[in-house]
Formats: sequence, C-alpha cells, structure tokens
Amino acid sequence: MAEKIKLVQGDTRPQIKVTVLDDVTGAAMDIRNSSLVMRFRAVGSTTVLDTLNGVLLDGLNGIAAFAWNPNSLNVDAGDYEGEIEITFSDSSRQTVYDLLKFKVREDFA
Repeated sequence: MAEKIKLVQGDTRPQIKVTVLDDVTGAAMDIRNSSLVMRFRAVGSTTVLDTLNGVLLDGLNGIAAFAWNPNSLNVDAGDYEGEIEITFSDSSRQTVYDLLKFKVREDFA
C-alpha cells in the first residue's frame, strides 16, 4: 500500500480494512481459520506502540479488519507504519511484506 492512511490523534476510527493478496499470483489468500495482528509503530522506531487484533470479514477472499484500541492513537503527530502478521491453523506464520503507512495529525481539542 503506497498511499498513507490519514488519522487524527485520539480517534478510535476508522477501522482499517485489508485484503491479503498472494505476492506470486496476486489472488486473495484464503485466511479462514487463521488469526491476524497488526503491529503499529512510528517510522524509524523499533518500538511497537500497539498490537491490534484482526477480525475476519471474509476469510475465503482474504478480507479482514483492524479496529483501533482506545489508546492506540494517543501518539505524537507524525508518520507511522503497520505490519500485518497471519498465524494459520497449523501454527505456521506469515508476515505481509508491504507495510501499511499512516499519517497522524494533531487534534484541535
């Protein structure tokens, strides 16, 4: 994903909806019976600020969503990134290569 997702400090929406694609075929991956997490951190940092649990919306077609935790976006304004990791029913693990990009701006209040 090349485009940055724009967010505001302290918000708890929008949900981040993703479609997981196979890098080789470009087809949606079957992620039924798997679990997903997204780790959220500032660009240039190794410190994970939050881990969001994914909810499968349509596992057969690789569609999942991540909802922000109540304090996820209580962060400084700036650039952030998210890494998605999938754990399959056989305990094998795959990390999505491309990072999600976020831009957080200050809230007026």
